[in-house]
Amino acid sequence: MPNIKSKTGLIWFKNNLRVKDNACLYNAIKKNDTVIAVYCFDPRDYATTPFGFKKTEKFRAQFLVETIASLKTKLNAIHIPLFVYLEKPETVIPQIKKTYKVDNLYLQKEWTQEETEVYKKVCEQIKDVQISSYYDQFLYHPEDISFDFQSIPKIFTEFRKNIEKFSSVRQSLTIDTELNQKIENKTKIPTLEDLGFKSFTSHKNSAFPFKGGEDEALNRLNYYFFESKKLGFYKKTRNGLVGTDFSSKFSPWLANGSISPKTIYWNIKSFEKNHIKNESTYWLIFELIWRDYFKYISLKHGNNIFKIGGILNKSYEWKSSNSLITKWIEGKTTEPFVNANMIELKKTGWMSNRGRQNVASYFAKNLKLDWRIGASYFESMLIDYDVHSNYGNWMYVSGVGNDPRDRTFNIKLQAERYDSNGKFQNLWLQETLF
Repeated sequence: MPNIKSKTGLIWFKNNLRVKDNACLYNAIKKNDTVIAVYCFDPRDYATTPFGFKKTEKFRAQFLVETIASLKTKLNAIHIPLFVYLEKPETVIPQIKKTYKVDNLYLQKEWTQEETEVYKKVCEQIKDVQISSYYDQFLYHPEDISFDFQSIPKIFTEFRKNIEKFSSVRQSLTIDTELNQKIENKTKIPTLEDLGFKSFTSHKNSAFPFKGGEDEALNRLNYYFFESKKLGFYKKTRNGLVGTDFSSKFSPWLANGSISPKTIYWNIKSFEKNHIKNESTYWLIFELIWRDYFKYISLKHGNNIFKIGGILNKSYEWKSSNSLITKWIEGKTTEPFVNANMIELKKTGWMSNRGRQNVASYFAKNLKLDWRIGASYFESMLIDYDVHSNYGNWMYVSGVGNDPRDRTFNIKLQAERYDSNGKFQNLWLQETLF
């Protein structure tokens, strides 16, 4: 009998922190005899940005720690060790490759600047390893749409109508293998204190009091769809401001990949088949397509999504007044509705979609402040920060992105429409900031 060398696969987890419907995990198990995994809490993600904000604040950091704990448990159940480090990937991965004689590396494909730079640094040190990367964060896979990246339409509606007509959503991948391996893993998940924060408890009025991790995401889906059937009213309630149930709240789990958009999609289809198909069930799919669209926009335009002129390369007279920025952050502007939303963000790491549009419009269009400063603050604070959606939405609202109408929100009218009884504003304006 010939001596066939067994193969070892390493999964480098980043923003695909799940077991269900995970292309990296699926292919690593399929193509290797031994499978191990790694996650790096990269110290650069907890440093201060050029705009003076911590790149990741305590809310998302806590959510991520919970998510990694969940992932480690779920991988242990199929006998895959998750090695966790508070170090740079380009330091850790070459060491793991050497120790475990790794043949194959699996990761989710990323394309924005910081992620690409780290990826290149890792690749330079493991040149004899076969690397497989997957577009695993989309609802509609790039291979299944009728556009190449440079042909992605400028207008969302054109993109949406095309993919709805000509593209289809792939089935979710199922992991049904339990590996027969025992590999010692002495690494520990860092605490919030290890990442530079003090421990805290969620605010009693938080609209997102949920924890991180795949099981939490699936529990939320089961509750929102099949237990409460609130999915059937989503379009009517999605602009709500107070409480947990006016919207799906999937975005934090989607942002770090605890749940895939395909999993949500196929569960919507199940709901439609067994309960009701209406405008609300469609509208949640509509929102998932928006999420895809911003990812395709960043694939098309690259680093222009981070530039002051945005993807339109428009020139405005932007300001950077520290006092105005501080008033916006602290909720001390002349607009109570803006202030209530900003206080909610500061105290909980969460803000409604309606709130985000208003405070961003006020920042860019009323105060005429450099929109990238606002985007950087959102990056720091939001539990559900996603680079593509964050910068895509900020460009859109600021007049340098994909909004053909270049609108300015009338904050007072918005407050009257969406908070007519003042319940949301009263809830947060009475708060004393930290």
